[in-house]
Amino acid sequence: MASQLKSFCPDCEERLETPLGCNGCGALLDPEALPGPFVVFGLEPTWEIDERDLKRRLRRIGRLVHPDFHATDPERRSRAESNSARLNRAYEVLLDPFLRADWLIELLGGPSEKEERAMPPEFLMEVMEWNEALDEAAATPLDSPERTALEGLANTLLAERDRRLEAVGGLLTPLPPAG
Repeated sequence: MASQLKSFCPDCEERLETPLGCNGCGALLDPEALPGPFVVFGLEPTWEIDERDLKRRLRRIGRLVHPDFHATDPERRSRAESNSARLNRAYEVLLDPFLRADWLIELLGGPSEKEERAMPPEFLMEVMEWNEALDEAAATPLDSPERTALEGLANTLLAERDRRLEAVGGLLTPLPPAG
């Protein structure tokens, strides 16, 4: 399932780090298909992300595709704007564990978040209770017990979120075979 870019620049034939452009000659490329976030950054798909390495890659590729460096040529500037947007979106997906998990699950052949909309009835009831608590607390003074209770609810929800993300990460490490 290697998704890492393995092509060469059509202008200078240097190996490409990203399908958005060539660091060797500075050519901006127009990928035929919308590349996935890992391909944009020249990374293999994986749950674990080295945020420092990702940030370094973002800066390096960002300099290559930044529209300000292509301001004198309208066509290149337009391509740079498009590639810069692709780069920023890919960064957002890789940095956010929910978006990254959704993308990896789709890559493996599973349903996307948009396709999997069914929620367990118990969860829907819990969400309704949270909404009621929020509505009640909103109608009370800032120092009321209802507002204080919301802090406890927020802490509980954040802890549950972290627990579930850790479980998802465990299922995606190492990345299982597609299907």
